[in-house]
Amino acid sequence: MFTGIVEELGEVVAVADLPDAARVTIAGPLVTSDAKHGDSIAVNGVCLTVVDVVGGAFTADVMRETLTRSSLAKVTEGDQVNLERAAAVGQRLGGHIVQGHVDGTGVVLAREKAEHWEIVHIGLPPGLARYVVEKGSITVDGVSLTVVSVTEDSFTVSLIPTTLDLTTLGRRVPGDHVNLEVDVLAKYVERLALPHLRAEEAR
Repeated sequence: MFTGIVEELGEVVAVADLPDAARVTIAGPLVTSDAKHGDSIAVNGVCLTVVDVVGGAFTADVMRETLTRSSLAKVTEGDQVNLERAAAVGQRLGGHIVQGHVDGTGVVLAREKAEHWEIVHIGLPPGLARYVVEKGSITVDGVSLTVVSVTEDSFTVSLIPTTLDLTTLGRRVPGDHVNLEVDVLAKYVERLALPHLRAEEAR
């Protein structure tokens, strides 16, 4: 489990194509300071398992499902990525419950700069809008954010200077793809309520 509070910006130092998969190596001195084989690290919001740690960098395998569903299929050497280690029991939950299981990718549609913050408009893929609510939580490239507004095919978030400076979201431009993870609680509520709603409709 993660909280959506990015710990550092890492750098992709190598990408190797494998049959139906890829192996990425990412430099991140902070997140690798106590990392070991089998640990989980979120990379742009995608939970990856550490295969190896050498000299401040870690290597992880990315399976086909992840490449298909997330923007990690497009990362190349030199790209910056948001990194977060798995949450430790007893620590503060600064963001919200994040699984690192990307639901799909959105596209940055526009940015509106203000004096002390920036509004970012992001397109929603079909099927995800029902899980996104105004003032609810959403994870964008691994960053826990509060939804400002939402339509059937897009939503907006407001980014403070810290988020703009310390995460990749400050560098995203219209047309860029970002990983989205909706609030898992909304999906569970829908799953539990659906049989009852169908039963009511059948009456």
